[in-house]
Amino acid sequence: MFDILHRIGVTSSPEAVYDALTTIDGLAGWWTEDTTGDSEVGGVARFRFLPGGFDMKVLETKPAERVLWEVVDGPEEWIGTQVRFELKQEDDYTIVLFRHLGWREPVEFMYHCSTKWASYLLSLKKYVETGTGDPAPRDVQISNWH
Repeated sequence: MFDILHRIGVTSSPEAVYDALTTIDGLAGWWTEDTTGDSEVGGVARFRFLPGGFDMKVLETKPAERVLWEVVDGPEEWIGTQVRFELKQEDDYTIVLFRHLGWREPVEFMYHCSTKWASYLLSLKKYVETGTGDPAPRDVQISNWH
């Protein structure tokens, strides 16, 4: 199995970052404006992009510490993978340790997704720090795959 890993620091509280990861409005503020569904444990949040999207079952949330999703619908390479956000306070930063776990093989799509995750994590940082992120469709277009 292969994983995508990233680390960012947000100059805000773990609670503010957690809210951006666990509410539909928060998720729509940094990942994709077309976010719907249920962001509570056991619920399924739906994230739509052009030309497709992902459905994430919320497996676990621990306020100001952790969010864990399982991909239940979307591209074949994503089905069954897990997305984990771990939060911790260090100095004036909330450190976000991001993992997209369980890729079966490091295909070119994984390379693309790693770069897109990095851009969306920077959008998360901007959203929490300023109130305005860069969610799809206003996100950074990195290639012909968007």
